[in-house]
Amino acid sequence: MKRIGILGGTFDPPHLGHLLIAEEVRTAMELAEVWFIPTYTPPHKAASMTNAEDRINMLQLATDNNPFFKVNTIEIERSGKSYTLDTMRILKQKHPDKEFYFIIGADMVEYLPHWNKIDELLYLVNFVGVKRAGYKLHSEYPISEVDIPMIDISSSMLRKRLRSEKDVRYIVPEAVISYIKEHHLYED
Repeated sequence: MKRIGILGGTFDPPHLGHLLIAEEVRTAMELAEVWFIPTYTPPHKAASMTNAEDRINMLQLATDNNPFFKVNTIEIERSGKSYTLDTMRILKQKHPDKEFYFIIGADMVEYLPHWNKIDELLYLVNFVGVKRAGYKLHSEYPISEVDIPMIDISSSMLRKRLRSEKDVRYIVPEAVISYIKEHHLYED
């Protein structure tokens, strides 16, 4: 059975932290691929700053140079709020030959008891937790833990830097920076 990692998020914008997490988990868990799934509207956050098309384009640019990374637009196509349970039900139905590993940061590990129908979700997916500054990687739920180099980057921090016209080189892939500038994203 092919093992697939799932990394969900708004990716507003995608950054090197996302790519590092995906690659470290892929190699540690011996995953065939990692699918990046941008949300349309996350259930636990405010709406994205940029439209879905721009986020998909930026994510495609960010992942293009890694043959093990794929962008999957299942949640964008559904639109509205996206719950992991709904997404995983569809993915399991479409891909019964694949075993899924849902990658989450330690902040989301702490939040797992509040996820929509978490007990049902555990039958559909294996969770992989990665460390994040300020959070403990502890849960009553079965979580595989992968140590990754600590890199404290957030999309909200990047949006703030971009609005202030500060440099994001070495934090965001060059192709994504070019796209952001060309499309005037994150400007005041």
